[in-house]
Amino acid sequence: MKSQVLTGEHFINGDEACAEGAIAAGCKFFGGYPITPATEVAEQMSVRLPHVGGTFIQMEDEIAAMTSILGAAWAGFKTMTATSGPGFSLMMETVGLAVVTETPCVVVNVQRAGPSTGLPTQGAQGDMMQARWGSHGDYEIIALAPSSPQEMFDLTITAFNLSEKYRTPVFIMSDEIVGHMSEKVIIPEGRKIKTFSRVKPTGRKDRFKPFQPGPLGVAPMPAIGDGYNVHVTGLTHNEKGYPVMSVDIQKEMMERLLGKIRNNLDDIILTEDYRLKDAEIVLVSYGVSARTAYTAVEEARAMGIRMGLLRLITVWPFPEQRIRDLAKKVKGFITVEINMGQISREVQRCAGIVPSFIAGHTGGAVVPPDDVLKIAKEFLA
Repeated sequence: MKSQVLTGEHFINGDEACAEGAIAAGCKFFGGYPITPATEVAEQMSVRLPHVGGTFIQMEDEIAAMTSILGAAWAGFKTMTATSGPGFSLMMETVGLAVVTETPCVVVNVQRAGPSTGLPTQGAQGDMMQARWGSHGDYEIIALAPSSPQEMFDLTITAFNLSEKYRTPVFIMSDEIVGHMSEKVIIPEGRKIKTFSRVKPTGRKDRFKPFQPGPLGVAPMPAIGDGYNVHVTGLTHNEKGYPVMSVDIQKEMMERLLGKIRNNLDDIILTEDYRLKDAEIVLVSYGVSARTAYTAVEEARAMGIRMGLLRLITVWPFPEQRIRDLAKKVKGFITVEINMGQISREVQRCAGIVPSFIAGHTGGAVVPPDDVLKIAKEFLA
């Protein structure tokens, strides 16, 4: 068996870097279906997984792909799939099943312009609200937004670690531009990569409750075949995993599902500050849009406008308190994203009476820095 991690410097695109991040995190199963612009993730996994003792399966469609990674997760493996907008829509019902059964897995969405088939070969960020609310019912989700091929590698590892730690599906919300962008990616030695694996149960098997929360509100997770009696269902269930159709058990189950995310926000939420210390206008951005936002900040500073950037690395859960704290100090916010208003609505909600604008468009290209500067100058005039 070859070395699991391809240590060193590589000139690869974001999709390939994502696959290498998955391998480095210990992913051993990939179930997927080809779709532009995420196909390269699947292609790389199909080549690499057999060499590290893993399994790649091309399923018949995205519904089967999502279902397969849940089954493989319960068999004890770290699992991943990759798709784009149309496939992401098909996966949503099974995402809800992953949430309620507390099944760790990673779902990569390399976004393209929609709706429907849209622009398959051009980027957008139009699936951000779907990532949060795409399945039905109340739930919390974790979604990360890489801005470079290097972050496609790094944040894929982070996604697996969060997924395993909190027993939840985690989304990597990339886009065609970052997915197909080729840059230097540094892959460290395997021993320097920090990975986390799900906590396994101990103690008497006849007394085991598969959904009884432990530390962080997360229950230990056995693999099917370990000898534990585990009932896995999408129905409302008690700590033993058996369906109980009562309001009280629904409340108990939902408090566990919501609480394990809401009670650990400081551990989950990642952001980056750029020139925020004296900023009067704050850009809020993520993914590829943050790359042009950096340029807008520098050009604004050269014009005497004190602009800064809050880059969202974790988009969901949304960093509500961070926005509220900034709103006490600044004149306004501009959200930079490739859609007609999604994360911008969250910024507006948290900013309160502080003015909030969007620099965005319908997809297919990045948001030019000039568009951001035009809004800032009009606001300050």
